[in-house]
Parts: sequence; structure tokens; C-alpha cells
Amino acid sequence: MRSKLFRGLSALAFGAVLSASANAGAYPDKPITFVVPSAAGGSPDVLSRLITTQLARDTGATVVVENRPGAAGNIGIALVKRAAPDGYTVGYGNINTLAVNRSLFKRLPYDVDQDLTPVAHLFDLYNALIVPADSPIKSVQDLIDRARKEPGRLSYGASGVGTTGHMGGELFKSMARINVMFIPYNGGPAAIQDLLGGRLDYLFVNTSEATPLVKSGKVRAIGVSSLKRLALMPDVPTLDEAGLKGYETVAWGGVVAPKG
Repeated sequence: MRSKLFRGLSALAFGAVLSASANAGAYPDKPITFVVPSAAGGSPDVLSRLITTQLARDTGATVVVENRPGAAGNIGIALVKRAAPDGYTVGYGNINTLAVNRSLFKRLPYDVDQDLTPVAHLFDLYNALIVPADSPIKSVQDLIDRARKEPGRLSYGASGVGTTGHMGGELFKSMARINVMFIPYNGGPAAIQDLLGGRLDYLFVNTSEATPLVKSGKVRAIGVSSLKRLALMPDVPTLDEAGLKGYETVAWGGVVAPKG
């Protein structure tokens, strides 16, 4: 599931793509825009802000995070594509915008290979399968049993069409042989809000978003999408352990810039 763009790039420093601008004079001499193609508060946004905060400390630059959600991330990446290749506009690219969307959409407003320059592979993330804290569902098997008993009645959400929450949810649905309804959202926070409000039965969400909710007691994690248990949630079984042998989904992401 990995895009060829990110193979072998994990050791690259963010500043590598900026060297051309640096050669032209003092850099940076104006704010850098970091485009996040999803809503504020979601996993890509949180992770991007960790990077941009450190970038600002290291360079003394002003780094502005610009959230451009919509169209499964295509709007934000298209904005990066159209920007001048001068180091002042870069963005967050991930498994959705750089890999999945190629198969999901007949046409994209950008060509991953021709329009973008890969800068660095920054993250590999897994999903947690979460339910409301007051849900009667206590385990993955509970969820499967209830879904089979009430076909078509349960619903799950994800932060958008084509996200690992969506694709992982469909993989879960297929492997568990259940009939449930998928509801897409424009970002993780909106999906989480509906889960907390009882309008969803369960949710696949990145562990970076799920962990604070689990620790606060607002939700219960009943499974993770890795093949081995995660240090963040050592007491939560993997879906493989829960009986869906071989189940694994991973989200990866990093920095992209306009070609040139």
C-alpha cells in the first residue's frame, strides 16, 4: 500500500527541498505555508502541527498551517501543486492523497508523479476501533455478533471516503462477514463527535486521535489495526488476535512540495 514516492526517503531532512531557495539568498524571508488537506483537529492536522512547530524552532521562520479539507484531500494537494516551487508552500501528503485516491477517482486535479516532489516520510500510523464508553459492545466479537444479529442496523464512520478508517472499516466488514452502514465525514473530529453523541456505533480512527479519548474515558478501544499490540494501547488486542487473522491497515504520511 506504500507509494513509491516515499520509499527510501525517511532519512531526508525537511530542509532538503528548500535548498534551491536558500541558494538564491536569505531563506526564509517570509512565512512558509504548510497545507493540510483535511479539517483542523484531525490526525493529519495534529501531526503536521508537531512538525511545523519544530520547523519554526529550528529555522526561526513563521510557519502557517492552512487547512484545506474536501474531496478526500484532493483540494489541498491541488493547492500545493499550483504553488510556486520556491519553498514557501509545502503540504502534508499521505496514503489517501498519494495512493488510494488514484484508484478511487477517475480524475485527480494533480498527478502524483509529475506534479509533486517528495520531501520526507514522517509517520506510520495505525487505527483503533473505538465505541462509546457506555456502549454494550465490549469486544470485537461482541460487535460482530451484534452486527450479524441486526444486519444493516449498525453504522460506522471515518474521517472521509478513501481514508484508512474507511478502507479499514470495509476490510473489517468483509473479513467479519457483516452488513453495516458506512457514514463518511469531513474530518475525524466530526466523526468522533457523532460517535460520542450516539449517532454512530463504532469508528476506526488513528491512534493519535483515539488515545486521548480512551484515557479520558469517553470511548473504549476494542481493537487496533496493527499485527502486534501497540505501546500506546498495550491492553487493547489487535484485530488479528480478535479472530480476523491477517487483518492489518497502516496509514503513512509525510511532506510534499510542488515539482521543481
